[in-house]
Amino acid sequence: MSPDRIAFVTLLKKEIKRFWSVLGQTVTAPVITAMLYLLVFAQALKDRASAYEGISYTEFLLPGLVMMTVIQNAFANTSSSLTQSKVMGNLVFLQMAPIGPLEWFGAYVLAALVRVCLVAVAMLAVTTLFVPLPMEAPLALLAVFLLSGAGLAAVGMIAGIVAEKFDHIAAFTNFFIMPLSFLSGVFYSVHALPPLWYHASHFNPFFYMIDGFRYGFFGHADVPIWQSLAWCGGFFVVASAVCLWMLVTGYKIKR
Repeated sequence: MSPDRIAFVTLLKKEIKRFWSVLGQTVTAPVITAMLYLLVFAQALKDRASAYEGISYTEFLLPGLVMMTVIQNAFANTSSSLTQSKVMGNLVFLQMAPIGPLEWFGAYVLAALVRVCLVAVAMLAVTTLFVPLPMEAPLALLAVFLLSGAGLAAVGMIAGIVAEKFDHIAAFTNFFIMPLSFLSGVFYSVHALPPLWYHASHFNPFFYMIDGFRYGFFGHADVPIWQSLAWCGGFFVVASAVCLWMLVTGYKIKR
């Protein structure tokens, strides 16, 4: 096995063990939070008409909650890891290791995908007893899930590289990740919005992640699935390109 591959596998194991050691915080807590959202909104709005014929509001809500949790946790996994390494001063050891930018990037993104897979599977396993969901387009669902998780993991790496302390990550989460995820159609269909906000929603990449994920379950959504896949893929490519440029040039990493 080549040194790069050994370094990649070692870093991947290290990142998985990092979140696995605090599984209650990294997996169980997001699931409980999402379940509370489901309980509150499903109870408060259970009589509300769903956006899709023959689908209850609770069924409509659940895929959006799962993808919103995936978005937030994919970002949190990479951003917190890199920021923690910078704050504690051990990022230098990673720079000294025989690992290239692609392996570095791949290990962090793949570890984040492992975490969000655990979160999504746990949420669906818990809720399937109460809210069974169909799965009309599993390949589309998987593609949207992987592209969305990897794209947000790449954005988390960008935030972690730029951040100097945890306050910077909190600001990025509060002013970018949270608003865009809450305004992406998790709790409503964009067709219920006034014309201005309806058109504005179509410039939110998180909307396509959630809408495409819903399509995987129900076979129809607010926009055609090819648009969701194109936006998710484009988001991943752009975020990955920026992140790899930072790793190659050593932006905010090399002192």
